Amino acid sequence: LVTLYGVFTNHYSANGPSRCLLLELLDISVSELLLHSSNQGCSMWMIQHCARDVLEALAFLHHKGYVHADLKPRNILWSAEEECFKLIDFGLSFKEGNQDVKYIQTDGYRAPEAELQNCLAQAGLQSETECTSAVDLWSLGIVLLEMFSGMKLKHTVQSQEWKTNSSAIIDRIFASEGVVNSAIPAYHLRDLIKSMLHCDQGKRASAEKALCSPFFSIPFAPHIEDLVMLPTPVLRLLNVLSDASLQCEEEYEDILEDIREECQKYGPVVSLLIPKENPGKGQVFVEYANAGDSKAAQKMLTGKIFDGKFVVATFYPLSAYKRGYLYQNLL
Repeated sequence: LVTLYGVFTNHYSANGPSRCLLLELLDISVSELLLHSSNQGCSMWMIQHCARDVLEALAFLHHKGYVHADLKPRNILWSAEEECFKLIDFGLSFKEGNQDVKYIQTDGYRAPEAELQNCLAQAGLQSETECTSAVDLWSLGIVLLEMFSGMKLKHTVQSQEWKTNSSAIIDRIFASEGVVNSAIPAYHLRDLIKSMLHCDQGKRASAEKALCSPFFSIPFAPHIEDLVMLPTPVLRLLNVLSDASLQCEEEYEDILEDIREECQKYGPVVSLLIPKENPGKGQVFVEYANAGDSKAAQKMLTGKIFDGKFVVATFYPLSAYKRGYLYQNLL
């Protein structure tokens, strides 16, 4: 969940005093990631990462008795410092069993029971069925389906065909030749999404149960596009060193010092690693004190010429770097 640093009152607002929340600054949203996926869908690593992080957030919220009630791609943001996806925007949230907001969720991510409640409220009628934490699982199911397919599904989930047989549409999306991810056995993800999209809220998987899905036991590696899009405190530089540079100790030390000097222009360097053997042979890993410095370095170093070669700069998972886990192949 997004961190709340404090609350203050703005007495100079045009509409009178207003309460303001001071929240941590987060990075790219899932909505932006979907735009960059160019209808190809996100990688399985990114989908798994997002699904696990959001489900853990929902499990905590629901255990405390709260419903988020507006889960959508724009409300899931990447934390570069903590290397995880976080939930924001609790403007429609309510305590389960004490719903004080009649119109909840956003078009395209609205659960059937919330849709019914909204329609009845517009007609001045009271719904017999209360909305529960299950509405959040429905929204997340749609978000994950969009991440997999790379398509906005608003019109699809509002169609009569979806209401008649949503399971068949999900199967069709996973079988589509146009979906890049279809080359990867993804039936565990398909089944996880289906468990979240039961029309009957009583049959929908809880966040806690969904976290037990076999989908989370599959070890996926990030694509190079993931490492460009998701900032972390660790920078990875490619196309910098030749095999000859690695074999000559004196040249290696000189290059190491040159790289350290260049990288320190953008912030304090905590550590610097250039493996001489696989995995990670010839790649340069630079750990900064914070992700802000790493982002500044990535922006300035990408495309820079070093020893006659164009540098490629991506980020790298801090957790993997700390464990000494270096991906051998560029995915």
